Amino acid sequence: MMNPVIRVLLVCLLLWSGHATAQQTVADDRPSAAGEIRRLLEIENLSINGAAILGQEMVLQTYRENGFEPYWTQVENTGKLVSLINEAPDHGLIPADYNIEQVLWIQSEQERDPSTMIAAEADIVLTESLLRYSYHRRYGKIKASSIDPDINFKREAFSNKPPGVTLRESLEAPTLQGFIELTAPSGPYYTGIQHWLTQYRRLAEAGGWPAVPEGPTLKPGDVDPRVVSIRNRLEATGELPKSTVTNPMEFDGPLKTAVSEFQVRHALADDGIVGKRTVAAMNVPVEARIDQLRISLERLRWVNQEADQTFVAVNIASFRAFVYKDGNMEWSTRAMVGKDYRRTPVFRGDIRYMEFNPTWTIPPTILRDDTLPAIKRDPNYLASKNIRVIGSNGEFVDPQTVDWNRYTTMVPYTLRQDPGPDNALGTVKFIFPNKHAVFLHDTPHRELFDQPERAFSSGCIRIEHPLKLAEWLLDDENYPESVLQSIVDSRKTQRISLAQPIPVIITYLTASLDLDGNPLFFRDIYNFDAKVLQALDGPVVIELPAIVQ
Repeated sequence: MMNPVIRVLLVCLLLWSGHATAQQTVADDRPSAAGEIRRLLEIENLSINGAAILGQEMVLQTYRENGFEPYWTQVENTGKLVSLINEAPDHGLIPADYNIEQVLWIQSEQERDPSTMIAAEADIVLTESLLRYSYHRRYGKIKASSIDPDINFKREAFSNKPPGVTLRESLEAPTLQGFIELTAPSGPYYTGIQHWLTQYRRLAEAGGWPAVPEGPTLKPGDVDPRVVSIRNRLEATGELPKSTVTNPMEFDGPLKTAVSEFQVRHALADDGIVGKRTVAAMNVPVEARIDQLRISLERLRWVNQEADQTFVAVNIASFRAFVYKDGNMEWSTRAMVGKDYRRTPVFRGDIRYMEFNPTWTIPPTILRDDTLPAIKRDPNYLASKNIRVIGSNGEFVDPQTVDWNRYTTMVPYTLRQDPGPDNALGTVKFIFPNKHAVFLHDTPHRELFDQPERAFSSGCIRIEHPLKLAEWLLDDENYPESVLQSIVDSRKTQRISLAQPIPVIITYLTASLDLDGNPLFFRDIYNFDAKVLQALDGPVVIELPAIVQ
């Protein structure tokens, strides 16, 4: 039910009829619709019935191009807008952000008497609502850099067409949805997340899933009343098919398979054993999973303009890297990312070259916090790691002649590790110049890839199969993996540039999909989600993108 105050205000200003002679006389004394629209849009910080015109500059430009004449003269267009706004929850968005109450009332008045003329205020509200929705679907409700200043994803206007032309084209399209999909994310990955958002909302409407009581670790073969709760929990999300079992308290083989599947979907060790971490993941409420899916849809909108046909993507939260060619994912590999106190940043870059058998110059922070304490504990540390000490004059210095205990923060030497099996960068590094000094690289600590959560680095991204990635990036018959391996075996540092830079997009999705389209949920290792959710549920802020000519 519409707020009665809003209804009275809308009645007062929204629609007027010119059928009766007396009413026509009053109308003749009023400014034209174009004049009224122009007058209103010249009011600073215009607000109509509580609907702030946040994109006022764009709205003004849009009407100026149309001689300030109204756009919403066709009754069916308001219906199109209602249908569009009603789809907002499917994208994790909120209909109230697009003035749905006012739009519905305008629609009802138009349908009641199609011969009435729509007032200037109503026309502006409808235009503002459509622009807001289109903006959010293309760029996201949140400007990513306002959440994290490191994020540098593109935010460019759809085209260099005047906004008035674009608005007319959208209203003339068979559906507004179809027109918006031309520029908004709508591929299989995005729609897959949407599908699970719908499914989990249905689960929430049905009451969610039962809690699993805490208790001792349960293994296959155990008989325990808690097993009944585990069965019910896994049946709710589909890992365990509903079936009749002789003893529902028995931890049998099918249940072990279902537990393993659940663990894979939640980035846990898939041992089929129900311990504390598995119980904790099972007891995350459905509402929290819904929020994760909504946040992922928003983050996918942020990278909408970065999705080139060929690129490398890294999902920090899932500890994986992916390669896409011609719009299709070709393969993925496990990755390691930064520790919580040395976080891998979310941003984009362009891989320009790779360096085989790299040396590693130890960054000041790592030198101060890690290497220097290790040297003080073990005088032979540098020799054991093939690390050379270089003075300010560029000459090598015997580390045994340095009193390392003199230094606590600043060290007047450069420490560089030679190529080799112990080199921290492994056999190859992939460079995309950026202010963070972050890159992809190999690692000598390959055993860590077997861990389900892999936040082990100092900010860079370690790749499990670096030579396969190098071969894919080069895409050159002269550089098969066997040739690249021979370069590595030479132990000589060699740089190879790419024929064309390849984009790399570093994202953070705590809800994702596997190759079969099943949902995956990851722990929010950097505690990023809460801030995004707060903004997603918060007030609308419009900051128009740059128009690229």
